[in-house]
Amino acid sequence: MANVFNLMPELEPDEMAYVQGLLNAMSDYEAQQFVSVYRSRRREPLLVLITAVIGFFGVAGVHRFVLGHIGMGLLYLFTAGLCFIGTIVDVINYKRLAFEYNIKEAQQAHAIVMAQSGNYGGSGGYGV
Repeated sequence: MANVFNLMPELEPDEMAYVQGLLNAMSDYEAQQFVSVYRSRRREPLLVLITAVIGFFGVAGVHRFVLGHIGMGLLYLFTAGLCFIGTIVDVINYKRLAFEYNIKEAQQAHAIVMAQSGNYGGSGGYGV
């Protein structure tokens, strides 16, 4: 059983606990594959914060595009971050936005690794 702290020490505590739950059923080789896929897909909370702050001084909604929320990104872009109120809320909740995105990406990375190894039998109950 792989230890997430040894593989990905940069994770936030709540994200680390979730990823450890995914890694518990994996071999060391599968865990290394998971880390490789997940690390390339996840977003740092600081990146979300910086791109949200850019909404105040430049282009609103950049952080939503970074998180894959294209519709919300366009809405923020054309409404100046919903008159800056949406941008303010997102600056306050940037860690939650990053966590939700990263959990979704962790589930997808888990599915990819399990499908490649032939051990995937569904979601496994790893819901948010």
